[in-house]
Amino acid sequence: MSHKVFVPVTAKFDADGKVIPLDMTWIDGRVYEIDRVLDVRRAASLRGGGLGMRYRCRIGGKETFMWYDDNRWFVESKVNIS
Repeated sequence: MSHKVFVPVTAKFDADGKVIPLDMTWIDGRVYEIDRVLDVRRAASLRGGGLGMRYRCRIGGKETFMWYDDNRWFVESKVNIS
């Protein structure tokens, strides 16, 4: 079962208001640089629950999803930190 994990993200806001995530800090303090944003769309997190702008990103050569909702970022994880 996956869980929603809120994570700190460094992001850039461009002049048109687009949000571009630059890096993500995991719960253990490791910082992961986002190599590339591949897609952005409004979508639900079916495993972790929630809805927001879903960013399909490449981090360390692997594709992953991040969501931006209500001024917070979250990812789906098998780690339960509650």
